[in-house]
Amino acid sequence: MTWFQSLILGLVQGLTEFLPVSSSAHVRLTAVVAGWPDPGAAFTAVAQIGTEIAIVIYFRKDIARILVAWLRSITDRSARDNQDARIGWLVILGSIPIAVLGVTFKDHIEGPFRDLRLIALSFIVLGIALGVADHLATRAERGGRHRAVSPRKSLDQLTVRDGLLYGVWQALALVPGVSRAGATMTGGLFLGYDRAAAARYSFLLAIPAVLGSGAYELREIGGEGGQVAWGPTIFATVVGGLVGYAVIAWFMNWISTRSFMPFVWYRIAVGLALLALVGLGVLDPLAGAEHLDEAD
Repeated sequence: MTWFQSLILGLVQGLTEFLPVSSSAHVRLTAVVAGWPDPGAAFTAVAQIGTEIAIVIYFRKDIARILVAWLRSITDRSARDNQDARIGWLVILGSIPIAVLGVTFKDHIEGPFRDLRLIALSFIVLGIALGVADHLATRAERGGRHRAVSPRKSLDQLTVRDGLLYGVWQALALVPGVSRAGATMTGGLFLGYDRAAAARYSFLLAIPAVLGSGAYELREIGGEGGQVAWGPTIFATVVGGLVGYAVIAWFMNWISTRSFMPFVWYRIAVGLALLALVGLGVLDPLAGAEHLDEAD
């Protein structure tokens, strides 16, 4: 990987990580369109560390408050009723599904799951699911001639059941094209949470999953068996983090007044276009992946 390639992939990572469009798929597709080798799942996982650091910085006050309350609750049982402490425990609970499935299906994530046909279907299916969830949320918020307005839930109402279900939705993002943010936000909307709460918890839940995945994949970077060198990987990680910080602020402002529908139509359009290009033989479904097999 060249420095220019790492710059572009870092920009793509930062621009798409926090949007419900799948950053891992966009990194993969960018390489395909440019005719570059697939950077691989390890590069993507490590590069995402930068964007997660951006989350930590952006939500630093919330995270510090949650962390302090959670640590206190370890020894003080009465402190476990504190909402911040509960969120801390629920983030841990919600991280279990993706951790277990990530290790179990590691070989599939780095191989068959990167097939462009599967990515295209993931774009379409999750796009439709997000659209349905967003429509239901909008209808509940607006009410109607024969329907009363139905208040949406906030993070103060997060339960153990909902925390675990959030984690199950997040685990779907192991398939490139699903989108961690998109899956957890979709799950949150289906569970009755408002858009801001669904997005906020999605970002908090991603922190241990992404940092853990990135740390786990560090051994795949550099060295004889590494697919990508350390320098370009670190550069892409820094670029992604800087760009990602700006995207978080914009996105949180966006969802406070608008719906997810522009992202829904984008996902469906990209998925259909990708299926058409593969079906017509313009793109090889495993394009750029040859070097991954050689690395194995």
